[in-house]
Amino acid sequence: MAIRLGDEAPNFTTESTAGTINFHEWLGDSWGVLFSHPADFTPVCTTELGAAANINDEFKKRGVKIMALSVDSVEDHKGWIADINETQNASLDFPIAADPERKVAELYDMIHPNALNNLTVRSVFVIAPDKTVKLTLTYPASTGRNFDEILRVIDSLQLTANHSVATPANWQDGDDCIVVPAVSDEDAKEKFPKGFTTIKPYLRVTPQPNK
Repeated sequence: MAIRLGDEAPNFTTESTAGTINFHEWLGDSWGVLFSHPADFTPVCTTELGAAANINDEFKKRGVKIMALSVDSVEDHKGWIADINETQNASLDFPIAADPERKVAELYDMIHPNALNNLTVRSVFVIAPDKTVKLTLTYPASTGRNFDEILRVIDSLQLTANHSVATPANWQDGDDCIVVPAVSDEDAKEKFPKGFTTIKPYLRVTPQPNK
């Protein structure tokens, strides 16, 4: 069954490059990103893991833990990490989980029989501290993931979880936000001391509340 937004992220225990991990225990009270790869020593995924490693400090600043997953063994993962660090000028310091029996892949519906092969597709799950899934993305094998976009979405999710706003198209941290329709104009005056602009009755914008 496909995982939908708001579903609890399924828990699992597996071996990884950081030892045996129980996913929910490993997440603790943090946000999390779980992203899958069809196999080790694949070219696009090598660049992705390097990119993720090189901006992992940005994830950490946001209280986000990241974990990759591939169907190959921990030993293969360790060899792959050496290649990633060498070719991508990286220092990968997050776990890569092993899923040789594809148990996690099936748990998260990462097997797509209509894809080119029956391996895990390249999925991304952003998970909130309450263990609910807040974002799902699936990429084709030929297109590398945009980790800046994943960070952007996390910024939006963390902002909108704490304030009565939504973020518009192409929003970046620091841009104006949208006042959610459930907030009346009267309440908005109290919630948003910086003020708000009414473009249409249903479209009101306000400076980012936490800036």
